[in-house]
Amino acid sequence: MANETMTLKENKMGTMPIGKLLVSMALPMVISMLVQALYNIVDSIFVAQINENALTAVSLAFPVQNLMIAVATGTGVGINAILSKSLGEKNFETANKTANIAVFLAFVSFVAFAILGAVGSGAFYHMQTADAEIVTYGTQYLRICTVFSVGMFGQITFERLLQSTGKTIYSMFTQGTGAIINIILDPILIFGWFGMPKRGVAGAAAATVCGQLIAMLIGLLLNIKVNHEIKLHIREMWPQAKLVKRIYAIGVPSILMASLGSVMTFSLNKILMAFTSTATAVFGVYFKLQSFVFMPVFGLNNGMVPIVAYNYGAKRRDRIHKTIRLSTISAVAIMLIGLVIFQLIPGLLLQMFNASPEMLTIGETALRIISICFLFAGFNIVATSVFQALGRSIYSLLVSIARQLVIIIPVAYLLSLTGNLNAVWWSIPIAEVAAVLLCALFLKRVLRNLEI
Repeated sequence: MANETMTLKENKMGTMPIGKLLVSMALPMVISMLVQALYNIVDSIFVAQINENALTAVSLAFPVQNLMIAVATGTGVGINAILSKSLGEKNFETANKTANIAVFLAFVSFVAFAILGAVGSGAFYHMQTADAEIVTYGTQYLRICTVFSVGMFGQITFERLLQSTGKTIYSMFTQGTGAIINIILDPILIFGWFGMPKRGVAGAAAATVCGQLIAMLIGLLLNIKVNHEIKLHIREMWPQAKLVKRIYAIGVPSILMASLGSVMTFSLNKILMAFTSTATAVFGVYFKLQSFVFMPVFGLNNGMVPIVAYNYGAKRRDRIHKTIRLSTISAVAIMLIGLVIFQLIPGLLLQMFNASPEMLTIGETALRIISICFLFAGFNIVATSVFQALGRSIYSLLVSIARQLVIIIPVAYLLSLTGNLNAVWWSIPIAEVAAVLLCALFLKRVLRNLEI
């Protein structure tokens, strides 16, 4: 027992040089996020081979899928912050209880979305389009993704537990394996390869949930075998009201912040559908493509947050500042590479999705305009994650409300009144510029008032 306690006291997040630590924590997550982004792109490439309506149907499902991810990752932010901070304070009892409650909360979230998806998928699509084929494709896809979402919630939760204790290398295994299985199963289930029935869009959904379920099981096994800072046991999973309140005090702003993306996407889809369904397909393709740029930054953040939270608990201001500085430089560099690619070869990117001439005409201009936001997004992503790691999630929420509700939707609507589709795309870069100003203001305030 004494040896185990000594091991826990020497967690690398409090001792390893920051540069080396950030690389060791973030690199596995960046790699796994790149694999995940590759899956996102390949998945839509396969679906696009059916027809453009199939691609549009999958794109219209994004708000609900994003909402599920928002609940899972937002809860994970609260768990991450409390668990890592508790380890920094050497409060191992609270850290362990937090980990066990995380599993319970993941199961409750799954049940809620399974019920909503089973009864509401059709109505959700009818709210967005009158095209019968899009509604049919979309209902099949979304119903499968929600009713069998236990893998998604479990996978994200078990990955967050590994990240919270500094074992991000293992998260790479879960995410990478799940995404690779998904990519392999996609053509088999969509097109009926190797004697399997041809399932079309429903096959894409089935491949998704199969990959998530396997990743969840791997994540559970890794937490049991290698995550010695915590002990998962079913008797410990019953929630304590006080601890659940602490988790969601941090997590709810993050959930709301991520959920705003669902509201924004749903609203923009409605605006774009008034022009043409092809514009909606282009917007969906943009989200798939931009994930290849944003996912590595999110991976960087997943490695950064436990470091900041741990050293906040350990009262190491110098390590917090250095982590933020290195993370910001890295994030901005990644986003600049993405900007160059989107500006130079938008047509080539779109052709991967079996783009029609109309889709190429609309999409090339759209990608060039929207990607201007990459100039500012890297800093914004790091800043909002820092707020969460330091227990100031309300600032992250305020930035997201301003960017996605107060600015993007009203500006997009007003620009749509010009009758010029290209004008609508400018709403996204405009909102990102406003977010930079807010993030800079809030970050200066938070770091100045740290209670260390």
